[in-house]
Amino acid sequence: MDNIRMFIPETDIREKVSELGKQLEAEYYGKNLLFLLVLNGSFMFAADLVRAVPLMDTEIRCIRAKSYIGTQSSGEVEVMNNDVINFKGRHVLIIEDIIDTGRTLAALKKCILEQEPASVKICTLLDKPSRRVIDLVPDYCGFQIPDEFVVGYGLDYDEKYRQLPYIGIVE
Repeated sequence: MDNIRMFIPETDIREKVSELGKQLEAEYYGKNLLFLLVLNGSFMFAADLVRAVPLMDTEIRCIRAKSYIGTQSSGEVEVMNNDVINFKGRHVLIIEDIIDTGRTLAALKKCILEQEPASVKICTLLDKPSRRVIDLVPDYCGFQIPDEFVVGYGLDYDEKYRQLPYIGIVE
């Protein structure tokens, strides 16, 4: 068992998700918003975020995009299921658990933009700007964090620790 040190408590996450929900309601109220969840990591964040905007007209879809093997980015991005979702004319909000190098989201955003959506924005729970290799800034961000490998609240280490209700650092 790995040693996990608490980094962002569950209460702080709940407060931030509520705040992000209010920002989304202010911008998208009255518009049909497509929440595009990047699996697997964003599922917990996305579920709480969708519940934070109960009066909005939304659609929820999932997509798989990955570039990690263990704790390191492979540098290659694989996007799956993007060909079965129609983005044309839609307001799309990509929901991500963490932005590290930016490669995954840049590739995903490029795929979506090819279908001429009304808008594409990115909402992430965690952002590691110090690791960025692609010029990418999220439109909505929960927390900026230092270059630490984190788990919990949907984030994993080789598919472990997603169930933790807080964000922890693997030591």
